Amino acid sequence: MKIAHLILTHASKPDQLKRLIESLAHPDADFYIHVDLKTDMTALLPLANSHVFFIHNRIKVYWGAYSIVQATVNSFYEILASRKKYDYVNLLSGQDYPLKSVQSIHDFFAHNPGKAFMDALLIDSEWQEALPRLRKYHFVNFRFSGRYALEKTLNLFAPRRKMPNNLIPVGRSQWFTMTLKHIKYIVEYLQKNQDVQKFFELTWGADEIIFQTILYNSPYKNDIVNDSMRYIDWSEGKASPKTFTMKDFKPLVDSGKLFARKFSLEASTELLDELDKAKYKHKELH
Repeated sequence: MKIAHLILTHASKPDQLKRLIESLAHPDADFYIHVDLKTDMTALLPLANSHVFFIHNRIKVYWGAYSIVQATVNSFYEILASRKKYDYVNLLSGQDYPLKSVQSIHDFFAHNPGKAFMDALLIDSEWQEALPRLRKYHFVNFRFSGRYALEKTLNLFAPRRKMPNNLIPVGRSQWFTMTLKHIKYIVEYLQKNQDVQKFFELTWGADEIIFQTILYNSPYKNDIVNDSMRYIDWSEGKASPKTFTMKDFKPLVDSGKLFARKFSLEASTELLDELDKAKYKHKELH
């Protein structure tokens, strides 16, 4: 079971990135790291080796903007260009961490071949709070002065936007694990359907919708497992999920998920140590 872990990071924190890589290190695992172009990556470069590669075609990433989709797609191209026969591509942030041992993760995907593990809620019925993202114009991806005033005016007078190609929109979390054939389909679809890219360039939080939507409306729809296998806690009601501390140890280990986010070395080091011990104990018991 050969896995390419694609890590998107915006922070020059070599210790945290190193810990994440080491937690997933395996003879059949490679790492592709996209570092936000706004970030000086000098301190991260020593992490590169025969299994760890930095994405060359970096871009500046802005929260909620299409730029994070583009960063992901650029990274897909470089993974495909490697011509390595990966069974799965696993998208992570630099603030993620595995909840299971690395062998358990490889075994899980080996027992579930050909699937796409992703949150794919129907936006029209199951995730309706995302409807304004698709129906209104959003200029978050553009950097010109006065863009938000123009956005407001346009949304007052322009007709409601409609999904291109009669796509049925689905989504929720941007993080997923899917096969190389799914990745290849998505990049080829975007190449052939420029109108879809243009639509999502005007969509807030497109990264949480576009990949699931393309796959859901494809011949690979039945490959989708509506579970990203990530534990993410939104209970604080903020724009970003909760940063875990030791108080979250039990819900994390009881979640049954493979990965969780988010963690920081400042708030979560003790927790990460205990999670590693729990993974080791579980391995010993089996």
